[in-house]
Amino acid sequence: MSAYRGLCIAAVALAFIVVVMGAYVRLSDAGLGCPDWPFCYGRPLPAEIADRAALARAWKEMGHRYLAGALGVAIVLLVLGAWRRRRHAVLASAIVLLVALQATLGKWTVTMLLKPAIVTAHLLGGMGTLALLGWLALAQWPHAPAPEMRALRTTAAIALGALALQIALGGWVSANYAALACPDLPLCRGQAMDFANAFHVVRELGRTSEGELLPRAALTAIHWTHRVFALVALAAVLLAAARTWRVARALAITVAALVILQFGLGVANVAAGLPLALAAAHNAGAALLLAALVVLNFFAFRGLRFSS
Repeated sequence: MSAYRGLCIAAVALAFIVVVMGAYVRLSDAGLGCPDWPFCYGRPLPAEIADRAALARAWKEMGHRYLAGALGVAIVLLVLGAWRRRRHAVLASAIVLLVALQATLGKWTVTMLLKPAIVTAHLLGGMGTLALLGWLALAQWPHAPAPEMRALRTTAAIALGALALQIALGGWVSANYAALACPDLPLCRGQAMDFANAFHVVRELGRTSEGELLPRAALTAIHWTHRVFALVALAAVLLAAARTWRVARALAITVAALVILQFGLGVANVAAGLPLALAAAHNAGAALLLAALVVLNFFAFRGLRFSS
């Protein structure tokens, strides 16, 4: 394996860790563990924090920042290597630009006090970085042509689009702390829903666009939308897996298993009252499913044979 291929794999793995760690930081209420940026209370490492709980939150936040910084360095090296080799330089450059945007969103997440639109955009940026790095890594290996894979392009793209929207909705749920707004299954106890305030993007955390407290009905609408669209995403991904079965059975099984697991984790989070481990696993499952659909789209759009 060439050094560049190894760096691609390392970057993909690190991007996955950063995404999951970011979710863990957010879910454990450590997103503001360090109130400044890029340091923590003006220091490169948390120090002189008497309260143990506050110190733990600070370490979580700074740990995530340093992991993200390591990923940024790896991506810069990928860009330099791509331009030197004159292969996939545009894609590599797009990734480094996305990472620069991610760093800015990370700063704004802290300085704008967890504004939901910024938190959700930060999550999507992380997932986008993972997806593009996965595509770049796949392009480093030779693959045999398989024109029959092109028949999957539309279905694969729809599945990926549905998942991307579902991830955005999930990010909006998490950013607004609406994960337990509907505590029962499968319905929502007939609670009132306020969709106008629920999806008003430009507002502060826990507030309406007019600055009033965000009503419970808005949180319910946020959660319910994510729950209902999960069925749409499940159907779209399972359809893509079913169509893939004829030409790449291992990939079809992987995609189907991951989407069923992810759906089950979503249900389990509601049923169990959102334990931290399950909530973090749900975010990890989304990242893994995204990676699997990126693989499917790569081989479908390039008309290449998938070999497990």
